[in-house]
Amino acid sequence: MPMSPFLARLREKVGTDLLMLPSAAGFVFDDEGRLLVARHGDVGLWAAPGGGIDPDERPADAVVRELHEELGLEIEARGLIGVYGGPEFRTVYPNGHRVGYVIAAYACAVVAGRPQPDGVEIDDFRWVSEQELAGLETTPWTPLVAPEAFAWWREHVGR
Repeated sequence: MPMSPFLARLREKVGTDLLMLPSAAGFVFDDEGRLLVARHGDVGLWAAPGGGIDPDERPADAVVRELHEELGLEIEARGLIGVYGGPEFRTVYPNGHRVGYVIAAYACAVVAGRPQPDGVEIDDFRWVSEQELAGLETTPWTPLVAPEAFAWWREHVGR
């Protein structure tokens, strides 16, 4: 789903003005310690999948919902990596909407399913090592969060 009804109503009132939005991202790792990254079709950049937190939704529930919507995966949030924000978390979408995200980043594992991009928000995916991730064109915030996500996974899974 490209934009929640809540956000669409808010955008009707504020237009393209900057909005600060809570969001959740799922740093999903496979058994080999590779990270699942998704190419976000609207901006053509790679990042951990995720999205906005709806009113009254718990962040951990939001990350589970978003990964199901975007990639058809059933995931389990195994722990909070951290909460992030700042200038690198701002974006301007092709339609002119300006957003500053505050992202709750979760370490996750697949419970069921295989990644299948929804073709709307996500148009491709890859499993990558930390070294391979450095070679992709990513969102400005990915290089700030991904090292902490890989470190979290190594510490908690022992890889």
